[in-house]
Amino acid sequence: MVITLLSDFGDVYPASMKGVILDIDPGANIVDITHSIPRHDIRAGAFILMNTAKYYPSGTVHIAVVDPGVGTKRRAIAVRAESGDGKIHFFIGPDNGLLIPAAQSIGKIKVYEISNRALFRENISATFHGRDIFAPIGAHISKGLGIEKVGGRINDFNVLHFGAGRKIKDSLQGEVIYIDIFGNIITNFSGKTVNFRPGDDLLIDNRKVIFSRSYGFCEEGEPLALIGSHGYLEIAVNMGSAAKMFCKKQGDKIKICIAK
Repeated sequence: MVITLLSDFGDVYPASMKGVILDIDPGANIVDITHSIPRHDIRAGAFILMNTAKYYPSGTVHIAVVDPGVGTKRRAIAVRAESGDGKIHFFIGPDNGLLIPAAQSIGKIKVYEISNRALFRENISATFHGRDIFAPIGAHISKGLGIEKVGGRINDFNVLHFGAGRKIKDSLQGEVIYIDIFGNIITNFSGKTVNFRPGDDLLIDNRKVIFSRSYGFCEEGEPLALIGSHGYLEIAVNMGSAAKMFCKKQGDKIKICIAK
């Protein structure tokens, strides 16, 4: 079975998690989604997980750890998500909202509190639940353990919402939900709700922005808007950084005016 890993751990700590997984399930196919989530940034981790998990095969176990509350009373959870066509994914991690957008993007979910200590490593660090709790739980589920064996089902889990941008008169008003490595600004306007056409003129901070199909249709250094591969309205600069041009960061409000 495939086990994916996502964290803000960098390039050292994930090796211990992989060792624990392989000790339990030597046949596991471990795939790193990323370990470069900005430190403690639950929203960024949730967005990346939501936009990658669905491409893996049915039966995949996703272990995600962005966990500033590690060692506190925050719960550990395991989630079973089932799509309309019967594909099943499992998500293991902290109950801080990190897992839920990805799980809900798959389909219907069932959430369980991880409480069966017999499945944990014998010695549990207060600061590394990724290695001592989440990794072994994920490995056991990958080997066929029923998810209900990890603990009781819960309904009061934490949910993270990215919100939805709104059209108000001649403008779109929303929020920046992610800045990618290229400096592209991903907003919370779903592409399904935006009816722009290539060549339409928009205004952001009094700067003209052309709606385009892709980056290369604009001149180098020119700003543009497009529907990104993630399905959200994105502001970009061809061969440049929209985040720098518009001085935006994750969580900032953004207003896009429709030029007349």
